[in-house]
Amino acid sequence: MAATDVAPLAGLRTGAARRARLGELAFQGAMLFALLLGLVILLVLIADILTGAVPLFRERGLGFVTAPLSARPAEAGVWQGILGSVQIVVITVLLAFPVGIATAVYLEEYAPSNRFTRFIDVNIRNLAGVPSVVYGLLGLALFVGTLGPDGLANVTNGATVIAGGLTLAVLALPIVIITAAEAIRAVPGSLREGGYGLGATRWQVTRQLTLPNAAPGILTGMILSLSRVIGETAPLIVVGAATGFLAYGDASFVERLYGKYTALPVIVFQWSRQPGREYVDALAPAAILVLLLFTLSANAIAIVLRNRYEKRA
Repeated sequence: MAATDVAPLAGLRTGAARRARLGELAFQGAMLFALLLGLVILLVLIADILTGAVPLFRERGLGFVTAPLSARPAEAGVWQGILGSVQIVVITVLLAFPVGIATAVYLEEYAPSNRFTRFIDVNIRNLAGVPSVVYGLLGLALFVGTLGPDGLANVTNGATVIAGGLTLAVLALPIVIITAAEAIRAVPGSLREGGYGLGATRWQVTRQLTLPNAAPGILTGMILSLSRVIGETAPLIVVGAATGFLAYGDASFVERLYGKYTALPVIVFQWSRQPGREYVDALAPAAILVLLLFTLSANAIAIVLRNRYEKRA
């Protein structure tokens, strides 16, 4: 090929490379702009919350956290919401996580690869995207109705914290299954083959090799599901969480599980709708700040556990 023919081809390659580079820079710039925009919005929201919450905490201190709900804004607190959120999180952890991890283990390690298992996998992924209010309707029909006083068996006693916890456990279950399955799938197959080569059974390989190496990914899924469960409001309102004044009296722990309840997101929702400026300008931002700290604390515990497993692995 003559030199005169090579020059135009080189120019075309240089032009294409320049356009590709400009496209890459434009894409990076768009992503950076989206990141900065998200950070700015987040900072504005946090500043708005702190503007209303800090003066109230300066005035009342931890008394706002330990005080019960009250019709008087000067005496209202979020203690009952914290108790309800803790109970719901405990029920979710005890039910959704073992069932979700066991389901993921079965689907990845034991179930045959056929149309039925693929059908189950697709539907589990679809359930993760279902709006939370749909789970609230499911909880209302199943846990409040069928398993309530007027249903087939009185397990939940109607609109109680057990019904709310079961509803959010069902909501978190698809996320737990998906993240646990992905973590188990990410474990190298050579690790399993080495265990089988040493004469280990499938259960021994799963328990001693697969699950310990998949634990960081599984705990990451726990963090994601906890973050969603703690902040959910619509399902709890649908299944009967109290949105007004609530008094426990001298009720025991078991009686509280089978009685009326509320949670931090529900309190935030209710106070945001109150006509008084004390609720909108001070109490609601302070409750949001408590909810954020509660969420961060629960996530921090899961992150510490995940880091410990990563070090062991």
